[in-house]
Amino acid sequence: MARSGNTEVEFNERFFETVLRQSKVEALVDGIGNKALSNARASAPVDDGDYRDGLHLEHYESRYRRTTRIVGDDDKTLLLESKGGYLARALKAAKQ
Repeated sequence: MARSGNTEVEFNERFFETVLRQSKVEALVDGIGNKALSNARASAPVDDGDYRDGLHLEHYESRYRRTTRIVGDDDKTLLLESKGGYLARALKAAKQ
């Protein structure tokens, strides 16, 4: 039996490089991203519509996987998010 400090774990990095880049995994992540984007647009405050219309998905390549992010291009995005947390709530609702 392993004692504290005597356990070694080695991850197979090739496994993660292949599994997390499969099209099914990327489609799952994109599906949640699209759902969160629709939730964010639906709950966005509309004064002139620039905040809502500036929300979109972007993909970033990291070491083991491609990630999907919701990004806002409007100048007021940071201010509105700090006061309202619309994207955080939209993502939380999309994961349920």
